[in-house]
Amino acid sequence: MLDKIISEDLIATDVAVKNREEAIRFSGKLLYDAGIVENRYIDAMIDSLNEFGPYIVVTKNIALPHARPEEGAIRSGLSIVILSTPIFFGNEQNDPVKYIFCLSAVNSDQHIEVMSELAEILDDEHFNRLLETAKDKHEILNYIKERNE
Repeated sequence: MLDKIISEDLIATDVAVKNREEAIRFSGKLLYDAGIVENRYIDAMIDSLNEFGPYIVVTKNIALPHARPEEGAIRSGLSIVILSTPIFFGNEQNDPVKYIFCLSAVNSDQHIEVMSELAEILDDEHFNRLLETAKDKHEILNYIKERNE
C-alpha cells in the first residue's frame, strides 16, 4: 500500500525547520497541498503532540505524526521529510528527530496496514542507509515502489 499513497511531491529532503511544530506543519502541508488532508488535520496533529507528548517519536530519529481520520483526512497518504538538521521533540530515548513520516489514513484498517508496511521498511537497513544518503527524492520513491513490486 505504501507505493500507492506516496508520490514525488510528498517527499522533501534537506528541509530546515526550527522546532517540532514547524516540522509537523511542513510535513502536513505536503499532504494538504496534494489534497490528501484538510488544513485542520495539521492543527490536530500539533494539538495531539501538545496534549499527549512526543509519543509520535516511534524510534531513534523517526517521528510519525498523524491525526484521527475525522479530523480532516480526505484520503490516505504519506509524506516523508528529511531534515537538514535534526530537532528535538522531547522524547529522551529517541531524540533528535531527522526523519518525519506524516500519515493520513481514512480508516483504522488502512492506518494499521500502512503502519505495518512502514514498520517493515523502517526495519530495512538498506532503506535506512538510503534515507541517510539520499540527495534526491526519486531515490526514495523508486526504492519504495520497487520494494512493493
